[in-house]
Amino acid sequence: MCGIVGWVGFDHRISEQRSVVEAMTDTMRDRGPDDGGTYIADHVGLGHRRLAIIDLPLGKQPMTLSTPAGELAIVYSGETYNFRELRSELIGLGHAFLTDSDTEVVLHGYLQWGPGVAEHLNGMFAFAVWDGRTDRLVMVRDRLGIKPLYYSDTDDGVVFGSEPKALLANPLVPHDVDADGLRELFAMTKKPGWSLWKHIREVEPGTIVTVDRNGCSTRTYWSLPAHEHTDDLDTTVDHVRDLMTDIVHRQLIADVPRCLLLSGGLDSSALTGLAAARLDSEGQRLHSYSVDFTEQEANFTPDGMRDTPDAPYIRDVAGMVGSLHRDVVLDAADLTDPDVRRAVVAARDIPAGLGDMDNSLLLLFKAIRGQSTVALSGESADEVFGGYRWFFDDTARSAETFPWLAFSGTDMQSRGAMLTPQVRDALNLDSYIADEYATALAGIPRVDGESDVERRMRTICHLHLTRFVRMLLDRKDRTSMAVGLEVRVPFCDHRLVEYVYNTPWAFKTFDGREKSLLRAATKHVLPQSVIDRTKSPYPSTQDLKYTEALQNQLADIVDDDTDMFGLVDRDAVRAMCRADSAGVSGEVRNQMDRVLDLYHWFDMYKPTVDVA
Repeated sequence: MCGIVGWVGFDHRISEQRSVVEAMTDTMRDRGPDDGGTYIADHVGLGHRRLAIIDLPLGKQPMTLSTPAGELAIVYSGETYNFRELRSELIGLGHAFLTDSDTEVVLHGYLQWGPGVAEHLNGMFAFAVWDGRTDRLVMVRDRLGIKPLYYSDTDDGVVFGSEPKALLANPLVPHDVDADGLRELFAMTKKPGWSLWKHIREVEPGTIVTVDRNGCSTRTYWSLPAHEHTDDLDTTVDHVRDLMTDIVHRQLIADVPRCLLLSGGLDSSALTGLAAARLDSEGQRLHSYSVDFTEQEANFTPDGMRDTPDAPYIRDVAGMVGSLHRDVVLDAADLTDPDVRRAVVAARDIPAGLGDMDNSLLLLFKAIRGQSTVALSGESADEVFGGYRWFFDDTARSAETFPWLAFSGTDMQSRGAMLTPQVRDALNLDSYIADEYATALAGIPRVDGESDVERRMRTICHLHLTRFVRMLLDRKDRTSMAVGLEVRVPFCDHRLVEYVYNTPWAFKTFDGREKSLLRAATKHVLPQSVIDRTKSPYPSTQDLKYTEALQNQLADIVDDDTDMFGLVDRDAVRAMCRADSAGVSGEVRNQMDRVLDLYHWFDMYKPTVDVA
């Protein structure tokens, strides 16, 4: 796991711009605290910051490979879980290796298969290869979009990096934000390629971007395949069990300490049980971690998304598998610390507005990083197996929009309410969301013979796997890598995603509940309490002191002379400050968090914002 950057300029002498490449590389120091390096040639500069996971002494980057026709250089971020099999295959094809790292396998794979190496990889990755034989840059991103990669076209090439901050460190990339960028920030449709910044876009998941003297070209090497599912239910459950076992075993491979993120829900508990069984067979004990809030269990009140606190189920799982477990318990002061908020905004490069859910995640990861370098997470199981409550809500399922925006139990409906009326009118979020929804529907393949119900549920699953999950994966990557922790997401293995996506909705809910296939496939490693538990999302504090602290912080800035109030309605902020904290709704609390994020984002990034 690492941070990568690069600059290709066919009309520049990049060899004379080393300081710029080094400045870009330095922005990735948190992603790669263990080592760093650059590769500089006439028209290309590559930078790398390393978080050492595999082959600690020899896996340094940028990594090069000499050929009679020219030199190859790679900067790579992520993990290739099948690198050992690929290494053996490449040795059989005549390749010789100097390290035991997966990066060298990917580099030799590029020499053997060119950009097609992407289709041979199982893992999470974002990498770039400078091919000196043809003077071209090849950028590749994994199928689901687990690892981030951004680029900005220039007059004579491209600037790229793991995060926008790396590109913004290059003087060729303006700090501009336009109306389209802001629309997506508040709409939450995850428009493909979006980055907020006007001149920066993502390399889309499953995509290869090639840059040479003729310009930039893009090729999609993977998208969700649609086909008829022919296995019966018992065979399907068995296959999911086999896949899950293989995936967890592969993703436990590391030369550094590993752990599990355990929430007490089905997803993380299944991974914990499978991982504990594997490590126990090797004579090792699993370490697990969870986040909780002061007095949350004792004072818990069910809400529209959460019926129960996490703590009792976490104890049941940890007790059953015998993990060495630690609860990271946070209070309102921890969660509202302005330095923590600024660290989250800096990690994500956007004012995401998720408040305690982002801040607690960063603090959890920071605590884990003191003991472990790799953590496995249950992220994306809900998208793969159908776990969210809106999958089962008739109104959300039938709405002609993204289901997560239609569900009444979320706090997403009025995320732009704190904007000035003029800005709201200019953004016209309803029209933007409708356009994005139509675009998303047009890209969903059909399967002949599906019933209307199956077709609708395939559509909903596709929207989640190509839109919603990408927001969560970006959040998980940015907050973890901000403290140098590698988080692996077994449920994003493309073999599992492809297989379960094509199973009928009737199979996914065969026992009348959410995520039936996952529950049946992993019940042998789960306590009964977790088997019986309903879906509960990532925890959020219910402490009124959190809301009161937000109000106090807003009161401190409401009269500031800041560009933020070109977007935000100052009178709306004053009203938030005066409100009775006990009566503040979840939606209003989210607006408070968004305003504070915007305040720090404007202060840190000094963006030029134009909503015209």
